[in-house]
Formats: sequence, C-alpha cells, structure tokens
Amino acid sequence: MERNSNLTQARPSFVSHLECSLTGERYPAGELHGLSAAGRPLLVRYDLQAMRKALSRNDIEARPTDLWRWREMLPVRRSEDIVSLGEIETPLVDLPRSAGASVLVKDEGRLPTGSFKARGLVMAVSMAKALGVTRIAMPTNGNAGAALAAYATRCGIETLVFCPEDTPEINVREIAMQGARVWRVNGLIDDCGAIVGEGARQGRWFDFSTLKEPYRIEGKKTMGLELAAQLGWELPDAIFYPTGGGTGLIGMWKAFDELEALGWIGSHRPKMFAVQAAGCAPIVKAFDDGVEHADRWEDAHTVAAGIRVPRAVGDFLILRAVRASGGRAVAVEDPDILQAVDDAARKDGMLLCPEGGATLAAYRLAIAEGWVSETDKSILFNCSTGLKYPMPAAPQTLDRNERIDFDSL
Repeated sequence: MERNSNLTQARPSFVSHLECSLTGERYPAGELHGLSAAGRPLLVRYDLQAMRKALSRNDIEARPTDLWRWREMLPVRRSEDIVSLGEIETPLVDLPRSAGASVLVKDEGRLPTGSFKARGLVMAVSMAKALGVTRIAMPTNGNAGAALAAYATRCGIETLVFCPEDTPEINVREIAMQGARVWRVNGLIDDCGAIVGEGARQGRWFDFSTLKEPYRIEGKKTMGLELAAQLGWELPDAIFYPTGGGTGLIGMWKAFDELEALGWIGSHRPKMFAVQAAGCAPIVKAFDDGVEHADRWEDAHTVAAGIRVPRAVGDFLILRAVRASGGRAVAVEDPDILQAVDDAARKDGMLLCPEGGATLAAYRLAIAEGWVSETDKSILFNCSTGLKYPMPAAPQTLDRNERIDFDSL
C-alpha cells in the first residue's frame, strides 16, 4: 500500500521564527523550546507572503482531505519526521432533532486514539522527533495522554504520563497499552503538571504539558483550517468549543488570521464560545470579571473530565480570542451536560462525549439568552468518541426457551 501522497511530497518550510505570545520576543526556529522567557506559550510564525505566492486554495482542494494536506502551513520541515497514524479530516454531522437545522457537530472522535488530542500530539511528537527529544512527560485527564503514548511509541520516544486518580479507567489502560508508563496521582491535572515540571527542571524529561511546547497549537489549528475548507471558505457564525487548556480555540483563531493573510477568507470571524463546566470555570470567571488572567479554580469537579483544568497557561490567549470575536465564556451545569449527551444519542443517534455534550448544552443556553439565533450557522465540537465513557445500563434479557410475549417487546 502506498503512503498518503500528502506525507511523501516535498515539504517546503515557510516557518520564519517562534514568538512569545505575551511580549512578542522572537526565538529561532529549528531549536528545542519550552515556554518563553516570560513564562508564556511560544507561537510559530510563518512567512505568509512567500506562502501566498507558492500556495493556493486550488492546491489544497486538489489534495487528499487529511490533516497533512495543509503541510506548508505546519511546522514539520521533513516528511521523514512525520509520525502519522492516519489523521483524517473529521466530518460535520447535523443534529436536527436535538439542536436544530443550522447546527453542525465536528466529530473529532473519528481521529486516531479517538479524540482531537491526536491533532496536537501528532504535530508535537513529530517536532520532538525532529529536534532529537528522547523522553517526554505529560499530565493528562486521559485523552491527551493516550494520543501522546500512541505517537511517541510509534517513533521510539520514551513516555511518562501522570493523571488524576479518578481518570476514567479506559483512558489509563489505553495509555499503558500503547507503551507509556502511567501513574495515577491523588490530585488534579495541575498537580500532575507540577510533578512533570519538577522532573523537567531536574533534566529527567521534556515537559509536554499543554502549551508548554510550541507545536500542539499548530496541530490543533487544523480544526480551523478544515472548517474553512469544508464550509466553502466561509466561516460559521459561532463556534462552541470545550475549553480546558484551550489549545484548540487558540489554534483556530490563529488559523483564521493566517487564512486571511493568504487571501483565502475575508475578515468575518465566528463568535467564539469557550465552554466550561460550572464546577470548573476559571476562564468564565475571568471573562465575567473583565480580566486577562484567570485565578486557579479551587475544588474543581465535573462529569466532563477533559475540561476539568483549574488553571490554563494560555488563559489570556483564550480570553483575547473570545472577546475579539464578540463571543463569550460560558459555564454549563453537569445535569445539562448529561441531558445533552442523552438527547443527541436518543434523538439523533450521535454519541457525544461529556465535553461534546457541554457544547450542546452551551448552545442551548446561548439560544435562550439571545447570544446566537437559531438561523446562525453554529459549530459544536465533539472532542472524543463517546465510546470511551460510561453509558446507562441496558439490563433486559430474553429467554428463548420460554414463550415470548411479542406485544410486550
């Protein structure tokens, strides 16, 4: 079988430098970096004018529709450094009964390891391979650790993963099965992150925590690139994104700016809704308080473990994007999340993860509050396959040797 032509074709690099997201300080590309000197995420910058001359929308549209069709807009310089498990373009699926005719779900559960974490980790691991990293550690609520384990194992990078002790069992076993050493920690994800950070300071491993290396954003921004192409280069009116660390929201906002600089879209931007659970809503509180940085959320709890992130290093980037878009940071209650998951499954046959359910609950709240209208084209993100999460019992049995009461069936 031939490898995807998007992987094997020549890959001109348009990366110019890295840039501190807070101060604008420049850092050279092609070297291993963590956070900037200011302790903030680094952003990859490109020579977009040169790219505009070399690449067109027609070039993109002529390629197979996977993540690597965007290769010139991504940081991996050499095709041989790509560590791929087959990252497809994820579909847009409607929810006519549980959401309405103008709502589409981008179903990220179709990606390798069953979640959108594959986007960020395929890029980060590929760049780690290119830059000679041999050992990685990461804190996780589940899906990111699974994606890291899969990609790092595939290219021979040693991996250690630390997760809260109540991380879903399937995630912990998935991480271990895919070759990482995984530990449960009696704390939350930022407590796990403190262990990772201390080990990195001791020189034991490279810290792969959210936004503490520059390249996960670049993988996640492909969600925004795909949306633009799937919608005929017209962005939607609103995007509802489940927000813990917020890498994907930051990445999509970056993607839209890059697409406009290339002349492929106009200046219209969707309202960005950063969706959090009411039991862990630091970005919502910062948004409501009108500040740029969020305090740590104490006693964080929610059924949507993927967005149970008490503190985000990229908080100001999330808040800037939300405010610039005219959107909001929105908190939803756990019962509303569970009801949304149940409705999508029973009414529309779509199994959302709890974090995806949170976006449907937030959309319903936005309609009720008048933040969006029912005719607005709205995109919800289902960030993982619902098959990884507990489901209600189905205990009915039938004895084939007894008389069957077909009316009761």
